[in-house]
Amino acid sequence: MLEHPPAFLTVQFIVSAVTAVVMVHVVLITVAYSIYLERKISAYIQDRIGPNRVGFDFGLPALKFLRGAWGLGQPLADGIKFLLKEDYQPRGADRFLFTLAPAAIVIPALIGFAIIPWGGLWNLGDLHVGDWVIPGGKVIVAGAPVNAGVVYLLAVAALGVYGVVLGGWASNNKYSFLGGLRASAQMISYEIPLGLSLLAVLLVVGSLLPQRIIGYQLEHGWLLFHHPLTAFIFFTAALAEANRAPFDNAEAEQELVGGYHTEYSSMRFALFFLAEYSHLVTSSTFFVLLFLGGWDLIPFVNLLPVEATGLTGAAVVLLKTLIYFTKVVLLVCFAMVIRWTLPRMRFDQVMHAAWQSVIPLTLLLVVGTAVLVHLGYRGLAPMLLLNVALAGLVLMLLPMLPKATTNRRVRLAGSRFYAPPPGMDEVGIDEPPLDAEGEHGPGPTGANGRRAPRSALATAR
Repeated sequence: MLEHPPAFLTVQFIVSAVTAVVMVHVVLITVAYSIYLERKISAYIQDRIGPNRVGFDFGLPALKFLRGAWGLGQPLADGIKFLLKEDYQPRGADRFLFTLAPAAIVIPALIGFAIIPWGGLWNLGDLHVGDWVIPGGKVIVAGAPVNAGVVYLLAVAALGVYGVVLGGWASNNKYSFLGGLRASAQMISYEIPLGLSLLAVLLVVGSLLPQRIIGYQLEHGWLLFHHPLTAFIFFTAALAEANRAPFDNAEAEQELVGGYHTEYSSMRFALFFLAEYSHLVTSSTFFVLLFLGGWDLIPFVNLLPVEATGLTGAAVVLLKTLIYFTKVVLLVCFAMVIRWTLPRMRFDQVMHAAWQSVIPLTLLLVVGTAVLVHLGYRGLAPMLLLNVALAGLVLMLLPMLPKATTNRRVRLAGSRFYAPPPGMDEVGIDEPPLDAEGEHGPGPTGANGRRAPRSALATAR
């Protein structure tokens, strides 16, 4: 037996390994119950009940008290259903890529949590493992506290588009292929404002490390108050990256049947479903890190110590993790409310908004932030003033911008929402001018010399 522990076996390695294993399982359970939450929230918005039958009794009389249980057994029932469904593969599909696509989209979503400092800093003493003594020190409660910081999260999130493209192309289906093209164009387009809004935050903080981003917010307040417009753009781009409504054009059932996963069934389809909610949880986690202070409970008030000490500090670490994760769950619920509130945008509207509105606005934000940081104005007031000024500028210029000439709404004849233009009646028929007695003069007449009825006039026209 070795007299000394291996060089890699440090306190940070042990904490990171435990954090990674625990948080992956927590995220997987959260993803499963996100589907339950979505169904409950949609039911509440639509004045329904939602899942309320499936419990954990498994048909056993001894577990009768768990029957129903507010429908909390629904995710387990859904998982079993996917396992038992037929694993269908269409004729002509690329077998290898067809199988690889679900894994290529779900794995990046599940490894993006590695850098998140769930519990902040923890000052641990020496650990005794048998005859080994592992020196203690300050550790970060994160799965992988790498120096790349948030760049790692951006790089991993960008890999998800490959799974969508592979799934759409390998299915040998035109609807799937069109859905893959839509998704890839949309995700690549909205990665630009996502990265630019992140750059605005990094210019203010001056560091890529997640722990320092949280530390800056502990000292100066949550960046949501500094950069409200940046936070709005980041959250919007995150929804588009995750293909969430109102940006779910890649799977628009009215146009593409099911989009890029039309031909998938059984657990392969379940992995696509899992990836969507995993990306949503990852985006919410990233948003909490950048704009909501991480594990900070109340903005501008430091209630929790920055650094937990010793084994007794485990309670502080758990409390910080609980606060952080509660923010994430609330943000996920907010994204679900958005889905069931706003209608889906057309694909041309989605791309038009990205390239002609969101990206130029984000560029202005980055340039304005860089100028203020260079001049030494990093505080709350100048950054908030910049965001408010740019938002006001957009609202002022919006009516002056040229209007689109395509896909214009056609007026419905007889609609009460449109007043008929001068000289026309409700159904678009020319009205003759009034005579001196206030009556209509002679207009188009029928064979007997009388004025023809409107139906006949409409037919004649």
